[in-house]
Amino acid sequence: MANSPAKVSVECSHCGFKQMEYAAARNTICRQCGKNYPVAPTERSQTKSVLGSGGASAAHALLQRVGGLWNRPRIWSVACFDCGTKQEINSAATSTICPSCSVHMDLRDYKINTSFSRAIRTHGEVHVTSAGDLSSSSVVCRSAIIEGKLRGSLQCVEKSEFRAPAKVQGKLSATLVVIGKKADVQFFRQLEVGAIEIRGKMTGEVVARTDVTIRSSGSLDGNVVARSINVEKGGTFSGQLVIGQRTWEQAELLADVESTKPSPTAKPRRPPLHPVGLPATS
Repeated sequence: MANSPAKVSVECSHCGFKQMEYAAARNTICRQCGKNYPVAPTERSQTKSVLGSGGASAAHALLQRVGGLWNRPRIWSVACFDCGTKQEINSAATSTICPSCSVHMDLRDYKINTSFSRAIRTHGEVHVTSAGDLSSSSVVCRSAIIEGKLRGSLQCVEKSEFRAPAKVQGKLSATLVVIGKKADVQFFRQLEVGAIEIRGKMTGEVVARTDVTIRSSGSLDGNVVARSINVEKGGTFSGQLVIGQRTWEQAELLADVESTKPSPTAKPRRPPLHPVGLPATS
């Protein structure tokens, strides 16, 4: 029985979707985005070289199948920054439109290798490498990895991770902040987070809505306001600690001020001329 024509895995040049096509094909249509693109000659030549041995060809086909299952696009949920409407999209997509408010939503990942000062508003990841310098006045993203300089304002919907020593002059807010073991981070402004996990060294003031965790290899030098704090054996904490109340409400401050004011002295009342009362007269 004759063997079926050999196939090769090709990647769409428009959306990155991978699919199996015949090795002799020169062009194909993406099953994901529907656009036409050429099949790379290198992929055809690699397939021809494998056809010499049956065992190598079978192993190569098996690896392609496993790789196709692993790298296939996934469905994930994103929420609009403006109205909060959630929608499910393909992980290979680079942008979409909010079905509720019709605002454009960027889904791309950004890798900062040099000085960067433009505003970013994406549902993807922002990665500042060791050679990068992020000085944008406004950066909103899903998650961030900081290995270089951060001098602008950064807001992460999910996680922000520091992997190298850094001095943060800008404002940072995130649902979760992780200070890596090799990181020595100094914050010049107040850090507002949902929770923070410190594995390396950190200096700065922390305001957390939930927990502050200092691992055995971590150290924190600064004041903390949080719901709870967990310091593992070997970890160090130096600073003032306020647990259970995040901030003072304005009404509470006014109540305290009013309670400290001296109460005005009441005017003395004169006793009645006839304490028992006057006799009835007819």
